[in-house]
Amino acid sequence: MSTTTATASTHLTLSTCNLNQWSLDFTGNTARILQSCRIARSRNSTYRLGPELEICGYGCEDHFLENDTLAHCWDCLATMLESGATDGMVCDFGMPVLHGGVRYNCRVICHDRKVLLVRPKTAMADNGNYREGRYFTPYHPPSSGEVEVHVLPPQFQKKFGQSSAPFGLHSITTRDGVTFGCESCEELWTPRSTHIELALRGVDIIGNGSGSHHELRKLSARMDLILNATKKCGGVYLYSNQRGCDGGRTYYDGCAMIVVNGRIVAQGPQFDVEEVCVVTATVDLEEVRSYRAANPAFGMQAVTVAGGEGGGMRALFCEGVCLMNEENAIRPRVPEKDLELKVYTPEEECCLGPACWLWDWLRRSGAAGFFLPLSGGADSSSVAAIVAVMCILVTKAARENPTGDVAAECRRICRKDEGNALWVPSTPQEMANCILHTTFMGTDNSSEVTLSRARRLSEAIGSYHLSIKIDLMVNAVLEVFRLTTGHMPRFVSRGGTMTEDLALQNIQARLRMVTSYLFAQLLPWVRGRTGFLLVLGSANVDEGLRGYMTKYDCSSADLNPIGAISKGDLKRMLLFLSKEYPGFEVLGEIASAPPTAELRPIDAATATAEAGHSQTDEEDMGMTYEELGAFGRLRKIARCGPVSMFKKLVITWNHLSPSEVAAKVKRFFYYYSVNRHKMTTITPAYHAEAYSPDDNRFDLRQFLYNTKWSLQFSAIDEIVARYPDEDVHDKDKND
Repeated sequence: MSTTTATASTHLTLSTCNLNQWSLDFTGNTARILQSCRIARSRNSTYRLGPELEICGYGCEDHFLENDTLAHCWDCLATMLESGATDGMVCDFGMPVLHGGVRYNCRVICHDRKVLLVRPKTAMADNGNYREGRYFTPYHPPSSGEVEVHVLPPQFQKKFGQSSAPFGLHSITTRDGVTFGCESCEELWTPRSTHIELALRGVDIIGNGSGSHHELRKLSARMDLILNATKKCGGVYLYSNQRGCDGGRTYYDGCAMIVVNGRIVAQGPQFDVEEVCVVTATVDLEEVRSYRAANPAFGMQAVTVAGGEGGGMRALFCEGVCLMNEENAIRPRVPEKDLELKVYTPEEECCLGPACWLWDWLRRSGAAGFFLPLSGGADSSSVAAIVAVMCILVTKAARENPTGDVAAECRRICRKDEGNALWVPSTPQEMANCILHTTFMGTDNSSEVTLSRARRLSEAIGSYHLSIKIDLMVNAVLEVFRLTTGHMPRFVSRGGTMTEDLALQNIQARLRMVTSYLFAQLLPWVRGRTGFLLVLGSANVDEGLRGYMTKYDCSSADLNPIGAISKGDLKRMLLFLSKEYPGFEVLGEIASAPPTAELRPIDAATATAEAGHSQTDEEDMGMTYEELGAFGRLRKIARCGPVSMFKKLVITWNHLSPSEVAAKVKRFFYYYSVNRHKMTTITPAYHAEAYSPDDNRFDLRQFLYNTKWSLQFSAIDEIVARYPDEDVHDKDKND
């Protein structure tokens, strides 16, 4: 029986993916792309979408300025076409392209070993960690409306008989009447998003290949944009993203997704240790067309767009391309129920994101494991817990597939790859004992409480643990100073000055850093193994913002998984893990203890049982961690200087008098500016918080300030003078 209009298929199977790409790893990136294409084809997909700049990796940065990077991308694309990746399937790849002497961030759409379209990006991401405008130019179509032509490299003529391809903001219409187009990452976030005009022009399927990194509480905002894109305009929307660390501070958090008319029909995981994840769904285009046609307002605007200039957009007809499922194909399986959006809590994000980031660093750096100075406090314990979560994720993946890539990497790192063809850790603790080395570096100023917490935590997670005293080194350095100068510094509590006191605290902290690198180099040798250990730092974002750390102490390391996470979020993470995993109860005890540096002698009269010490961080800093978080968000996210910060806080902090608020704001900006130089040497940290003070890539500000802030502080004083001098504390008592 011949096919009629009524009986023709309206179903098609589509795939998108999360790929753990690595900048400039062209061979590995190509292999992962090919694997995603094979998986998509095995599921009968006729369309496959990949992440932004997937061939070279999103984080190439100034390597984008090298012509080698662009040339290698074309070579890899040719390799993929030769391998049959696009045979019978439309593939939307991401790569940089030089067109007319201008470098563009492009989508290259291919089918049956031909390039159908080179589609340039129109809006650059230039905020926060993004610097796309440094490498690429936003595309503007020619005013004539003509279809530009891009000349392909000579090898495409020789191998595939194609010398050129269309270039521009066009969509593609297939022989079976399906129209698909592109929206590239940042374009989704702009006020005039590309998907609106694409939908009004009748584009059925929109693919968005992105390079979007993780940030706490960011996923919901990103997903709202995707869901609303098709809830308002109708259509099928595919989202692809990198997932993993591609060589820097950021972690791309995946979450590939397929949405139809504002409904989620398929979603990939946000965090994972697998390198390739393909998300597939069969959709019915009849739903899209019916959804749009039922909206009169959509029809009226669509008619207006169709009669306009089009902004350089045309629908290019491709006779040789079909996307609909064949009538004789397997009966299509369309999802019966919509999926609920899976969004992790901030506590889960704090451990899962950095855990996956550390796994990428560990396996790609060639290291044999990690070394962590474990003090028993909240910060270093958080880092230890994150490594423990990494071991949980890797052990689970390795045991589920002992012949897979994760298991093979685990065997190599744990030095079990010789004579143990299918060895996998029986427990996360077994893996942790191979790769995590923790050491409590105590002095006479350390308490038995933190010593006990460090030991119990190491036992819970399974790390190779040592407890040592470094007083011998401290005393040796001080003796050298005494012999040289004839002076011996003393703590304030023992008759010294604050200058002496700080110097005595700092030498303890700095010797811990030196000891860390010594042990990181030699512990594998001590254990009869080969390789080196990556040293992990444990300074949180609030301490970095305030400068409450010693330059070149244990905040100086190879990596810092918590450097952009607040103390409050870390404590909530510890409480979450203490309840989530049996045996981790000590984390709850650590989270509840007052933070202390333990660098001064213990005053038995003021030491508390919880802290085990008389010195506390918040007393030393002159502000609470909660207040530091508020200062950080206003300074970076709300873009406040001293005056505008005070004007906001004097309204919201109504439990304090205006003069008290002013004093706190001034104190913060003084210590922020006097310590800003410490951010120039800060350890590369996992990017998690929008108010991170990381000077290297994210928070671009000077590091030599006039710390008097004379004009700014005098303006604050003028505003304080306008308010009545009320005692808010007495008022609270009366209330």
